[in-house]
Amino acid sequence: MNPRVFILAIATFVVGTVELIIGGTLDLIAQDLQVTISSAGQLITIFSLAFSISAPLLLHLTRRVERKPLYLYTLAVFFLSNVLAAISPSYSVLMVARILSAASSSLLVVLSITIAAGIVDPAYRGRAIGIIFMGISGSLVLGVPVGLALGHAFGWRAPFWLIAALSIISMLFLIYFLPKVKTPEPVPIRKQFAILKNGKIISALLVSLFMLTGHLTLYAYFTPYLKTTMGIEANTLSLIYFVFGLAAVAGGGVGGWFSDKWGAQKAILWIVPLFALVMGVLPFFTQSLPVFLVIMVIWSALSWAISPAQQNYLIYSSPAAPDIPLGLNTSALHLGIAFGSIAGGMVVEQSSVIYTPWVGALFVVISFGFAIFSITRPVNAGAAATNQSVSNQTA
Repeated sequence: MNPRVFILAIATFVVGTVELIIGGTLDLIAQDLQVTISSAGQLITIFSLAFSISAPLLLHLTRRVERKPLYLYTLAVFFLSNVLAAISPSYSVLMVARILSAASSSLLVVLSITIAAGIVDPAYRGRAIGIIFMGISGSLVLGVPVGLALGHAFGWRAPFWLIAALSIISMLFLIYFLPKVKTPEPVPIRKQFAILKNGKIISALLVSLFMLTGHLTLYAYFTPYLKTTMGIEANTLSLIYFVFGLAAVAGGGVGGWFSDKWGAQKAILWIVPLFALVMGVLPFFTQSLPVFLVIMVIWSALSWAISPAQQNYLIYSSPAAPDIPLGLNTSALHLGIAFGSIAGGMVVEQSSVIYTPWVGALFVVISFGFAIFSITRPVNAGAAATNQSVSNQTA
C-alpha cells in the first residue's frame, strides 16, 4: 500500500471534521450571534446541501486542471473559509463561510478518492478507497466531541481555528509527499448520472439518504436534547460524545465483519430496522444515565455499521463501474445530513426537541422500505452495460 494514501486520508479527516464540528456548540453559537438554536442548526444543513451539490459541479469545472495543484489550491480556499468562520461577526457571514467550506470540502473529498485510487496498484485500489472513507467516517464521528470540548473550553470559534491550523499542516505534507497525478479523461455529468436509471441503485442510495436523515434528526440536536431531557452539563456532555464516537468507530468495524460473514444484503436488512427500533426506544431511558448510555452506544454503533455493508452492496449492484454509485452515495449521505438537520430544526421549532428521536425513527423506517425494494430488484444487465461504457471512459 502506498503510504501517501494515509496522508490523503489524514487530510480528508481534517476536511471532513468541519461538517459536524459545530453540532455540540449550537447553543453557544445561537447565544453569541443572537439566533435561535434551530437557526444555528441550519449551519449544518447549508453545509451538507452545498457539499452534495458542489461535488459533481466543481469536479466537472476543474476536469482539465492538474490534480496536485488543484488539491493544494482548494485546500487553501478551505483554510481561508475556516478563518472567515472563526472571525465572522454575524450569522450571515458565518453562513457564507460554511458554504465556501462545504464547496472546497466536497472537491477535496472527491479528489482524495480519485488520487488515492490513481497512485496505487490496481490490486490495492479498493483498500485505498476504503482508507479514504475511514478518514471521512472518522471525521464525521469525532468532529462533534472535538468541537464540543474546544467550544466549551475556549468558545465556539476555537474549533475553526484548530481546523485552519490542521489544514496548513496537511498542505505542507502534501506539497512534499504527494506525487504528480495524471489528470483523468473527463466524463460528462449526464453519463455519470445515467446510472440513476437503475432502480436497484437509486433505491439503494435512498437507503443512505433516509438513514442519515433519521440519524441527524436527533444527532444534530443531541446537545439540547440531553440538556432538556436529562439536565446534562458541559463536562458530562464531552464524555458522552466521546463514548458516542468510540462506539461509532467500533460499529463500522462490526458492520464490516457482519457484511463479510453474512453478506451485505442480510446486514442491511438487520441493521436498518434495528437502528429504527433503538432510536424509537431511546427516550424511555432518559431517567437513568447508565442505562441511557448503553442504549446510546448501540444507537451510535449501528449508525456507522451500515456504511461497509452499503458500500459492498453498491459494488455488487454495479460491478462494472462501482466508483460512480460510491461517489453518489457520498452525496446521498450529505443530503441526508442536511435533511435531518432541517427535520430536527422543524421539530424543535414546532414542538419540542424531546420528539426528535421518534421523528428520526420514522425516517429510518422509510429507509428500510427502500432497502427491501432495492434488494428484491435484480441486477440490471442493461445498466451494467451502460456502467461499463462509463467505466471505459474513466480507465
